[in-house]
Amino acid sequence: MGKIIGIANQKGGVGKTTTAINLAASLAVLEYKTLLVDADPQANSTTGVGFDLHNVQQSLYDCMVNQSIIKDVILKSDIPNLDLVPSHIDLVGAEIEMINYPNRENVLKELLEPIKNDYDFIVVDCSPSLGLITVNALTASDSVIVPVQCEFFALEGLGKLLNTIKIVQNRLNTSLEIEGILMTMYDGRLRLCNQVVSEVRRHFEDLVFNAIIHRNTKLSEAPSFGKPVILYDADSKGAINYLNLAKEILQKNNMTKMKQEERILES
Repeated sequence: MGKIIGIANQKGGVGKTTTAINLAASLAVLEYKTLLVDADPQANSTTGVGFDLHNVQQSLYDCMVNQSIIKDVILKSDIPNLDLVPSHIDLVGAEIEMINYPNRENVLKELLEPIKNDYDFIVVDCSPSLGLITVNALTASDSVIVPVQCEFFALEGLGKLLNTIKIVQNRLNTSLEIEGILMTMYDGRLRLCNQVVSEVRRHFEDLVFNAIIHRNTKLSEAPSFGKPVILYDADSKGAINYLNLAKEILQKNNMTKMKQEERILES
């Protein structure tokens, strides 16, 4: 049974899409079958794994609004084990079109249900808002990763997001857990970054991942080449950071042993 992980924060520019792309790619490289679901109308996850939006025939929008079957929308990326459900700018209007749907918060959950067993992980990239599409993503997810930028206003808005997660837990998805808070855009030379990290760790303790995502040129350059950083420069700090995050998630979910056992059986 695949695990669905939402990547959410209503604050823009905190590294949500970068995390979605590179975590999904890292899990795929570690031989876990992974599906990346682009639930952000900006469609940056779609272009970030190498797809031209002009060539995308159907997207998540068609599944959520036009009842297209999700299996028909899935695209295979150049990375073995990594598939994509692409996004489209039309997704902006989906919230209004879905407003009168009965059970409108469960649309994405119902879409993913038939394919959940086909993957080890399904990673959902949410838009920087707390609208209906993000609520759909949280309702569909087993857990959520919250990227937090290492800057002065890091904790601003985090309370609001955690409150939304609590509402979703109470009313729509009682089994939703916080997978972890991920510190991003870290620069060890800045005292402020170190202060923010220790403040977030003091507040949220075990909820904060040990893996930290450093500011990294290669990480910023990779999307313009349509590649996750692990394909663009596997030795870069960014690639190593995201591999460490993937390994930490696997350990947390007791899944490293499972893959080792599979290899033994295959040999």
